[in-house]
Amino acid sequence: MTQSKTSIRKKDHIKLCLTDEVEYISKTNGFDKYEFEHYAVTEIDYNKINLNSKFFSKKINYPFLISCMTGGTKEAKGINEKLAIVAKELNIPIGVGSQRQALENNSFHSSYKVVRQNAGDVPIIGNIGAAQVAKSKNIIKDIRQLIAIVEADAMAVHVNPLQELLQSEGEPDFSGLLKNLELICSKIQIPVIVKEVGSGISMHAAKKLLEAGVKCIDVAGAGGTSWASVELKRNRQENSFFSEWGLPTSYCIRTVNQLRKYFYFTLVASGGINNGVDIAKALALGADLCGSARIILQEIVKNDVEGVIELIRSWFTTVKNIMYLTGCSNTKNFIGIGLIKKEELY
Repeated sequence: MTQSKTSIRKKDHIKLCLTDEVEYISKTNGFDKYEFEHYAVTEIDYNKINLNSKFFSKKINYPFLISCMTGGTKEAKGINEKLAIVAKELNIPIGVGSQRQALENNSFHSSYKVVRQNAGDVPIIGNIGAAQVAKSKNIIKDIRQLIAIVEADAMAVHVNPLQELLQSEGEPDFSGLLKNLELICSKIQIPVIVKEVGSGISMHAAKKLLEAGVKCIDVAGAGGTSWASVELKRNRQENSFFSEWGLPTSYCIRTVNQLRKYFYFTLVASGGINNGVDIAKALALGADLCGSARIILQEIVKNDVEGVIELIRSWFTTVKNIMYLTGCSNTKNFIGIGLIKKEELY
């Protein structure tokens, strides 16, 4: 089977993301700048702390999702199959990687379909790029096709201007994006999510997206995988300025959360979410859910399904401990409790 340029590129992305060479170097997700307010007179029954949450209309066991990673190449099928099994076991949402390849031909449709085949009825998030949305001549037909392939409960559009700018075969012309997003939101029956891929979504950008009808913002801020580094390394180039470009995840969550005064939407924190403390701090700043990708990819390859299940459960043991120490019995009470800036402690 001859692989398309898109499939080859996806294979390159998997290979690079299995290394730590594409992390931000100096810029963090920003959560290191905050501390929790310890509540010394907690009366919470630890064994009754409730981690359940909701993803739109579906109940989930943890406020966490397996972020969009891969698809559209031979190597992706096995990865997606295993990730789907994890999602089913933990009853959490899972996103598929960009489905652009699925619009080009049907060679690797199975790498996407395998998710629903193994995930049961957990929420599944479809995925397509902003460049494809902006330039599609029949956007509603395309989106419906992609939804059908994965039997999606929500559809994500990933915005990645920096990645497209640096990618040798990139398509950085997004003109028409907001107009087509508004059309999708008005015609498609499932919620539309817009997510970045690691450079963050500002409050100003989020406002434009919410005005277009988007129901969920996944900020995917700086501090984790630098997709600028991914593309620069693919091209055997270096650029320290653009490798570190982006808004830290904590900043995005804190500022975009302020738009709740005017819009009802779901807020997802991703971008450098690599442990339970990151998750807890993101929720405390106002995120409804958190998501991780590269660390999950590395774990599934290294330690298979059980390794990822154990990893995510260990993260939420930490979250549960923090909830106890801050006097919160459930995620509803914990989300948005706020954090203390470290400089205020001294």
